[in-house]
Amino acid sequence: MLRRLLGHYGLWLAVVSLGVALAERARPWRRAQPALRPQLLQDLFWLGLNGYALGWILAPLLSRVGGALERAFDHLAGLGPREVRVMDGWPLWLQLPVLLLVADFVEWLVHNLLHRVEPLWRIHRLHHSIHDMDWIGNFRFHFLEVVLYQSVKHLPLVLLGASGTAILVAAVVSTLVGHLNHANLRISWGPLRYLLNSPRMHIWHHDAEPLTRAGVNFAVVFSLWDWLFRTAYMPLDRVPARLGFSGDGRFSDALWWRLLLPFVDRAQRAAD
Repeated sequence: MLRRLLGHYGLWLAVVSLGVALAERARPWRRAQPALRPQLLQDLFWLGLNGYALGWILAPLLSRVGGALERAFDHLAGLGPREVRVMDGWPLWLQLPVLLLVADFVEWLVHNLLHRVEPLWRIHRLHHSIHDMDWIGNFRFHFLEVVLYQSVKHLPLVLLGASGTAILVAAVVSTLVGHLNHANLRISWGPLRYLLNSPRMHIWHHDAEPLTRAGVNFAVVFSLWDWLFRTAYMPLDRVPARLGFSGDGRFSDALWWRLLLPFVDRAQRAAD
């Protein structure tokens, strides 16, 4: 029974969330930031939806998308991707870093697209509507992002053929780092900042006045990609003046509107 329980992502999400939340309360970085901040209840909804319910809701759709991608690969390559399984038989200690690196690089590429392609940005800007950054903001995102991320990652992960245990551990590690990135914690990882993302690096990704048009610091787990591709920005002597995005005053804060019509802003609604 315990072994089956430990194999559920939902349990680890609860453990990670509680641990990071307690760390924020014990050693907050920005002490003036209120714990009971605006839209906290809405973010609890996003945590419940995106962290627990969405996998079950989207399972049929993602299964169909994955099947279509695998058939397309089979048609082009002459063999099914599940026949490749590069890491089949590898030990967990070797599977895990390879899986994390590949999955994280794919997510870095997708995250770039979310900021550079206007229709995708209009979905992603929900995540950038955060004005008070803390751990729970990690799960404020639209469900269409999940469809995009999972679809793009499907073939690379199937080709790798990682074990279920490796996939679970990688998901928990990614969630932990994602929670920490958004947490109100003064963590930079010192010299390891060139390898790992951190709160002091990721907060600049949420700067309302980004350094470049598309923004900076797209990494989830490994900041390595941003340093390699020159999208990194990490001053340690200050924080952004304001979090959000340009024109976020036109973005509705109503839950139902954010959920159903993330592409539409108040200015459009007034004109209709």
